[in-house]
This record gives sequence, structure tokens and C-alpha cells, in this order.
Amino acid sequence: MEWKLKTFNELTTNELYSILRERVDVFVVEQQCAYRELDDFDQVSYHLYACNENEILAYARILPSGTAHEELSIGRVLVKESYRGRGLATELMTRALEFIREELKEKSVKLQAQEYLLPFYGSLGFTTISEVYLDEGIPHADMLLRME
Repeated sequence: MEWKLKTFNELTTNELYSILRERVDVFVVEQQCAYRELDDFDQVSYHLYACNENEILAYARILPSGTAHEELSIGRVLVKESYRGRGLATELMTRALEFIREELKEKSVKLQAQEYLLPFYGSLGFTTISEVYLDEGIPHADMLLRME
């Protein structure tokens, strides 16, 4: 397994294809949620992922502040179904937060968490800052991590 962090322009076509395929498999097919997966934020984001050759095992998108939210945000967080329960989500988020803190020098991070994942993100220091709401029919809440 290898961890990679790239901008959109640094991704190869095979890497981009593998990332998009896994995002569709998880967020559209597995969660049975028909929504617009390609949202024009990929081009300005950082893409952090673990892979075995062309197989994406875990992935998160890091969006600069002022893109999707006023704050820098993390989205499209996933672990491939056959690799869940191995600590990859924690390692993924730890690596993302380390990059944000050390390289981007950001002081806060926002995310929209599916309701069942609120305890997971809470364990990483995120605080719930909204009521639960439906996003594409799935319960979510906004969360914020202050890194000051």
C-alpha cells in the first residue's frame, strides 16, 4: 500500500479514473444516492489516497478555503468496502490533518459528516456545528475542527 497526495494536475489519467470510479462505487452505487458526483471542485483540490497499483483503498479530497465553504474543507472521504475495519479511515484523516496543519498552515477545517460518522470525526477533534439535515436524502451534520 502506498499513500499519495496530489493536485488535480499531478494526477495521471489512470489515477483520476480510479479515484472517480471508487467515489461513484461508494457514494452513488453503495449508498444508492443519485447525485452529481462531478462538481467542479476536483480541479482546485488536493487528492489524498492510499492505493495498491491502480486500486484506490482510501481517499479524501481537501478543498481550499473559499471553495465549497469559507473554511478549508475535507470531503468525499471513503474507504473501499473490502478494506474497512483496518484503521484506514483514521490514518487517512490523520494524514490529511497533518498536511493541512503543517503545509497549508490552516487554522480550521470544516466537513459535512454523515450522521453515523459523527462519533468518528468527534474522536479526531471535530465539533458538530449544525443540526442534522438531509443532503441528497442522507442525514448529515456540519463539523468544524479548530487547530489553533
